[in-house]
Amino acid sequence: FSISCRKSKGKPNGKKPAPEEKKLYLEPEYTKSRITDFEFKELVMLPREIDLNEWLASNTTTFFHHINLQYSTISEFCTGESCQTMAVCNTQYYWYDERGKKIKCTAPQYVDFVMSSVQKLVTDEDVFPTKYGKEFPNSFESLVKKICKYLFHVLAHIYSSHFKETLALELHGHLNTLYTHFILFIREFNLVDLKETTIMDDLTEVLCSSSGSSSNGSGNGSSNSAGAQNHVKER
Repeated sequence: FSISCRKSKGKPNGKKPAPEEKKLYLEPEYTKSRITDFEFKELVMLPREIDLNEWLASNTTTFFHHINLQYSTISEFCTGESCQTMAVCNTQYYWYDERGKKIKCTAPQYVDFVMSSVQKLVTDEDVFPTKYGKEFPNSFESLVKKICKYLFHVLAHIYSSHFKETLALELHGHLNTLYTHFILFIREFNLVDLKETTIMDDLTEVLCSSSGSSSNGSGNGSSNSAGAQNHVKER
């Protein structure tokens, strides 16, 4: 899976590029909004006598359904015209098909690819077994990591491109709560590379600092993301 990062677009006449648009989702009046004050750091920890794979499977499936539901609330605003690429800030994501072919697609197409492929995995008994005695495949953890990476892209796109609509629907408290829970979960089990989530470090630091989260790289987000915008990352 590859990510292509666009350079900032400077004008050919030598003028400085326009300053980055202010991120509405970082405004204190909105970051304070939650639907619960629960200590998510405790909630994501592996309970005693629970199998790790069972815990990963249960949480991953739940996050998939909640993120899919959250996206559905703004899906009518996420169109091929309004979101011609799957972008988050200055980063553009491409989909890769089963043969490894790179596909440039609109944001709604990308999200549809994500949700369809994840739905197929979480309902496959050979991958996410629900029957007693059925073993998880050896590749299970790597599949969970891939799923979580995709789901992160969807959450990040909602924030970067559709936060105004989320505010209008008064669902930003739900979005903040879901994001905080998800980030703390993927950090607890090292499911997504920190370089992958750097793009949202400013938000992560604000939302998770009050949730018992360790900084885990969130403090250096600005320096990392600045360099990351000028080259292509291969996953």
